[in-house]
Amino acid sequence: MCNLYRLTTTAEAMRDLFRAMEGETPNLPPALDVYPGHAAPVVVRGEDGRRLARMTWGVPPPPGVARPITNIRNLASPFWRPMLGQAHRALVPASAFAEWTEHPDPTTGRKRKIWFQLRSAPLFAFAGLWRMAEGEPRFAFLTCPPNATVGAVHPKAMPVLLSGERADAWLAGEDARAFQKPWPDDDMCLA
Repeated sequence: MCNLYRLTTTAEAMRDLFRAMEGETPNLPPALDVYPGHAAPVVVRGEDGRRLARMTWGVPPPPGVARPITNIRNLASPFWRPMLGQAHRALVPASAFAEWTEHPDPTTGRKRKIWFQLRSAPLFAFAGLWRMAEGEPRFAFLTCPPNATVGAVHPKAMPVLLSGERADAWLAGEDARAFQKPWPDDDMCLA
């Protein structure tokens, strides 16, 4: 599961790429490593068009689940179905994401973070869903089967990555299941 991503850009660059209006302009440090439970910029649809907002990563879970949900695999779940409409879609801007190695490093005894990014663009987005919870907006993002690059490190899943027309289609509310496809291997590399 992807539980760490990096954002190394400005609010202005995010607004330009994803055609978002002013909205909230987060004051971002030069490189923001985002972990679950942290606030991060997202692009959502507002009454007057797209806007940049801040949300916390991790949707409170249904009863019986201990941790907030950060990654969404099963869109057929009754928990996610109410959020699949256009009103709850988000683009989660990212520059890179990390997966942890399956086995610890023999020298250190610790699992290592392996970072992934796109060759074609320094900024992309995850396909996100959001809802109000505990008085604030919270988000999680979709996952899909991994491509070969990510699968060599994390064979279970990778985030659904979006750019260009696919990002537009996601925000327009097209069928969420159609987006659960891995990003092409030839456009992905280690960061």
